[in-house]
Parts: sequence; C-alpha cells; structure tokens
Amino acid sequence: MKILGLDSSGLVASVAIVENDELVAEYTTNYKKTHSQTLLPMLDELRRMIELDLQTIDAIAIASGPGSFTGLRIGSATAKGLGLALDKPLVEVPTLEGMAWNLYGSDRIVCPLMDARRNQVYTAAYEFLPDGGGFRLNTVIPQGPVDIHEILEKLAGLNRPVIFLGDGVPVYRGEIDKQQGLQYAFAAPGNNRQRAASVAALGAVYFAKGQTVSAGEHRPEYLRRTQAEQEAERSGARREGTGG
Repeated sequence: MKILGLDSSGLVASVAIVENDELVAEYTTNYKKTHSQTLLPMLDELRRMIELDLQTIDAIAIASGPGSFTGLRIGSATAKGLGLALDKPLVEVPTLEGMAWNLYGSDRIVCPLMDARRNQVYTAAYEFLPDGGGFRLNTVIPQGPVDIHEILEKLAGLNRPVIFLGDGVPVYRGEIDKQQGLQYAFAAPGNNRQRAASVAALGAVYFAKGQTVSAGEHRPEYLRRTQAEQEAERSGARREGTGG
C-alpha cells in the first residue's frame, strides 16, 4: 500500500509518501511562503528524489480541516486535481487527528491546538488505546472551535496528563501555564506541527477500512464559516434591522 500525504492546513506545508508502514520520503517547510508557491514544487522535488511514478500510489490522503481557509482550499484543490488526473481515491484525514498521530502510542491525552484567533482554537483531545499489536486513536473531546479557557478547563477536569502540540501552543502558552490542576507537557520540535507523514500513515489506516471519497466528492471541513460569510450575514442582519 502506497499513500501520498498532503497537509497545507496551517503555516506548515508538507508532502510525504508512506508505503507498507514505512516512511519513504517527507518534505516539510514552516516558512513565510504561500502554499500555492510551495506545495506542488515540493511534491515534484520529492517525486524526483525517490523516482516516484505517481500512478503507483493507491490513494491521496489530505488533511481535510480544520485550519486556515486559504491553506485548506489550496490543499483540497491540489488533492482533487491529482485525484482526477491519476484516477485515485482521496482519504480525508481530519487535521487534528493527523496531528495527534504525530504522538502515536503516547500514554498521555494528546491535545492539538490550532490558533483560530480571538482567543479561540481549533482543538480536540485524543488518547491511544491498545489495539492488537498497535494502537488506535480514540476521541476524548470532539473537535471544534472553542475558547482556549474552555478547553483547558475540560482537560484539567479529566485529571490525566496532557501533551500539547500545534501553532496555538506559543500563542496560548501563558494561559496553559496558569490553568490550575492541569498536568501537561509540550511535544518536541519535529512532532509539534502538522506532518504529511502522519496524514499519510493515518490515511493508510482509513484506506484499509475503505474510508475513501472520490476526488469530485471531497470538500474541506472548515468547522466555522469564513470571515466573508460572517460579514455577509452581519450585513444582511443590519439591512433587515433597518428595514431595507
């Protein structure tokens, strides 16, 4: 089984190939360039380095959201285009699950934090439970956009050690440090941001279970409306309030 993984849901751009439970190649950058400039050139470089025939992949695993609206659209368009051109299925991997997979097998509660601005984060909480000779990912707190204080209080209430990762950590570390009753640690560099290797690895698990969609069916999962949609709704409400 050969899975191509793509993740452009945040500041990180990442592509990877996982084959039969082995990471063959990964190209990840966390720099100030738009994903429209980086994602396809990164894939092309990775393809040339490992002499990859894209026709040999079984599926394309895409970080499906939540995340940056622009980043998700670019990743989605890239995955859909490749899926249509290669006639390959897509595996939709929720961004937060992919991030949690970075810490596969951890005995702590794993909590990805993605900065959603205005004191909000896209977040969830997961645990790894024994499953045969490995582990499976179990959701402890479902994903959603929530206030940082709300998720920290819920985590403290679990009375279990937590490990945090994601670009929300440096933004809200002060709030994490102040949360009473919370036992916590932070993921190390290399595993504390999105990685296409994890998207591909978890995508392989879902692919084996038949959890795929066609390229035409795929849609990003934003979890909340775009700024333009929110502004349009507020504008409509104002017009209704003034009778015109």
